[in-house]
Amino acid sequence: MGLFDSIKHAIFGDKGPLGSWDKNKGAAPAPAAPHAPAAPIAPHPQPAAAAPAPAAQAPVDVDVDVEQILTQKAAAYGKPNNWRTSIVDLLTLLGLDSSLQARKELAQELNVHAGADGSAEQNIALHKAVMQQLAANGGKVPASMLD
Repeated sequence: MGLFDSIKHAIFGDKGPLGSWDKNKGAAPAPAAPHAPAAPIAPHPQPAAAAPAPAAQAPVDVDVDVEQILTQKAAAYGKPNNWRTSIVDLLTLLGLDSSLQARKELAQELNVHAGADGSAEQNIALHKAVMQQLAANGGKVPASMLD
């Protein structure tokens, strides 16, 4: 499991598998068709009736308000936290490793190649990439964190 999967799990909880967040996980299964009584025997062969189409599963509401969840976590954390712009503070808030090595691995995982390892430029790009990936996986992220 990569660091981004850990970030996603820390924010989304059990909304889906860690590796590939399934938007339909948790959807109620389609109701089974009621048992039909046996058809009477026809004297002449009848054309086969088309099988009814299976009922589509209704998608689960997957909009996870990332900002609200992180704001609540920050309030419970009780310490100043600049998670809105700092990748280090975001990782710390989520209880994840925020070391340079962890951020290098996250940058590689998300294909972020900006600035030197650990530089402000890389950290800003990494935070933006994390927010973009959260949004791509069903998270509701403010536009100000995506630009």
